[in-house]
Amino acid sequence: PSDTVYEGGVFHIDIQIGQSYPFEPPKMKFLTKVWHPNVSSASGAICLDVLKDQWSPALTLKTALLSCQALLAAPEPDDPQDAVVAKMYTSERAKFDETAKEWTKKFATKEQKDPIVGELMEMGFDESMVLKALTKCGGDKNRALEELLGGA
Repeated sequence: PSDTVYEGGVFHIDIQIGQSYPFEPPKMKFLTKVWHPNVSSASGAICLDVLKDQWSPALTLKTALLSCQALLAAPEPDDPQDAVVAKMYTSERAKFDETAKEWTKKFATKEQKDPIVGELMEMGFDESMVLKALTKCGGDKNRALEELLGGA
């Protein structure tokens, strides 16, 4: 979001839609590392009410993504996913802002590839082949790798 420490960042989110959707929320987590009180700096797990107890079948994936964007703009340090980041946010705001900007620059610049794409390309596969395999396999890294290896 503009006018935030995350401005200019491109953040990738993994979305898993279960068979009970839309009666249960999608499972979402950041694939891009982000320094934020409501996002685990280790796993990317998101602490957001609409992804938990405030979900309603009337909500959509668009609503969930917009809620994630709004969360980046307005952290909720009193309901943290990452206590260390939340403590820094509340007690050392300048240091928090500096760290969040550094992480955005390091992990979320437009030049950064989707982490899964990057991992598969590091194995020696061409980007276009990786993207095609991931698309065919619904974004599942392991199935895409099998596809790239010729179904081995």
